[in-house]
Amino acid sequence: MSMMKEFKEFAMRGNVVDLAVGVIIGGAFGQIVGSFVSDVLMPPLGLLTGGVDFSDKMITLKQAVDQTPAVNLKYGVFINTVINFLIVAFAIFMMIRAINRLKRKEETSPAAPTTKDCPECLMTIPLNAKRCGHCAVVLK
Repeated sequence: MSMMKEFKEFAMRGNVVDLAVGVIIGGAFGQIVGSFVSDVLMPPLGLLTGGVDFSDKMITLKQAVDQTPAVNLKYGVFINTVINFLIVAFAIFMMIRAINRLKRKEETSPAAPTTKDCPECLMTIPLNAKRCGHCAVVLK
């Protein structure tokens, strides 16, 4: 088997394509949540904390000198990233929780019966039978 044919079989497996779709959707979802955190959630949170904007928080380790830029430890950006992660994790948790609830409802619903017992001989017969195939009693 040629390497190209083998690679094509690998790349076209359902799992690989599903994974690729999941990664792309996850990236887009991450951008949405990132925008939600930085544009919607953080301004009111900063207002509640007295106008603190976490993205501007940093510690300067070394001042800028001529052409050399300053070295900054941007802990505020890290706080935003952690909050972003927590929101993404919570959203995924809620989504998985809802999916699991739907699956449980599907699993617990009993199947409609297709058979019944003959009242005379107690043998199992089809639900729509007009006469028992074992004892020939007429059913109502």
